[in-house]
Amino acid sequence: MAKKESSFVNMVITLFVVTGVAALALGSVYNLTKEPIAIAKRQKIEKAIGEVLPAFDTIREFKRLPEGGKDSLTFYEASNNGMPVGTAIRTYTDKGFSGRFWIMVGFTDGDVISGTSVLEHKETPGLGDKMKSEWANQFVGKNLNSFKLKVKKDGGDVDAITAATISSRAFCEATQRAYDELKKVEGN
Repeated sequence: MAKKESSFVNMVITLFVVTGVAALALGSVYNLTKEPIAIAKRQKIEKAIGEVLPAFDTIREFKRLPEGGKDSLTFYEASNNGMPVGTAIRTYTDKGFSGRFWIMVGFTDGDVISGTSVLEHKETPGLGDKMKSEWANQFVGKNLNSFKLKVKKDGGDVDAITAATISSRAFCEATQRAYDELKKVEGN
């Protein structure tokens, strides 16, 4: 077989063929993994709701864009045998040390934090990621009518994570955003 002469047209055709095969392969992998990824994300959300609220059998979900916000918060109003047990809110902050992170915050009786769960973050391992540890337990049972969602350095009631004050402030800010929107929803 004779060797093809190298020309601009041959190179362009070869480049398009290689690009087309790569795009087809990438598209196929995306289609194969899209559904399992969505299922895994949903399971993570459901697990977080279960961690931050008392036992429930029904959830009503809706979204709300906070004033001046860049993304919507997702509300999960939970009930058990037709009686409300609390609201979990998927909230975020852009003020983390490494940018945006998402948390789930549960509220009972409107003003009491029933639990928190970190959903996504890029905080520094060993420092900011300690918000996933026992540190977050200090929020549980706190009534936000009297508990100040700021670190003690800023005049609040929250013990900051050692060497991770930025992450601690961001966690408080995300929790406050959820609470503020909850009060607006309850006011309507």
